[in-house]
Amino acid sequence: METGFSEDVFLDIKIRPAEPTDLEKIYVVEKLSFKYPYSRHLLSYLILHASVFLVAEFRGEIIGYVCGAIEKRDCIYGHIYSIAVHPNHRRKGVGKALMMRAIEIFKTHGARKIILECRVSNMAAIRFYRKLGFRMAGIIRRYYRDGEDALVMELTINENSGRKMVA
Repeated sequence: METGFSEDVFLDIKIRPAEPTDLEKIYVVEKLSFKYPYSRHLLSYLILHASVFLVAEFRGEIIGYVCGAIEKRDCIYGHIYSIAVHPNHRRKGVGKALMMRAIEIFKTHGARKIILECRVSNMAAIRFYRKLGFRMAGIIRRYYRDGEDALVMELTINENSGRKMVA
């Protein structure tokens, strides 16, 4: 089965819950990943209070994270707030491993779908989410600080969503 991982990363990557002591390393990844990064204060809050906050470790270093929450409106769903992978470790399956584990967690909490927002100009992210099965669900005008629109993407969860990809 094709996993999208290089052998070295697949063997050495560890996905685990974030801990407060991870904050500074998470913040480094955040600053390297976003034009307008989350503050340390917000990341610290999310580590303690988000339903899902996972980090990816590669040979003892934090190289990525994903965070989100279980929410309820018309149904129980997962909401991915943010995902980031250190630039030196992108396109190696780290983001996929983080997302697949987050999907597993959302499923165990009864989520029927997962939503996220991304910049309409972020074609790499849009392609990544589409490969995971997300589809376009709408646009939020002027969502970002600089006025850019957000593309709302949605994944309907079924038995095949979130198959375990990492041991």
